[in-house]
Amino acid sequence: MARVDELTGKKTVFGGHHTHRRGKSGGGGVWAKKAPNTNRTWKPNLRKVKLEVNGVTRRVKISMKTYKKLRKLAEAQA
Repeated sequence: MARVDELTGKKTVFGGHHTHRRGKSGGGGVWAKKAPNTNRTWKPNLRKVKLEVNGVTRRVKISMKTYKKLRKLAEAQA
């Protein structure tokens, strides 16, 4: 269960970075080589936070985006 938000299930996402190379003339035309595609990952920004649920305090791994939403909801209710 590494790198997973325990509340929303957000986890590492895989994708590709495609470089856009130009041709020999610099402005298009015939390409000298096919543009390479590099694999990369996007990881969630996780933090361990103490949360109180039904009177029980637990340490959970949640993303900062989720944490900020929880804080905003708590302020609105208070």
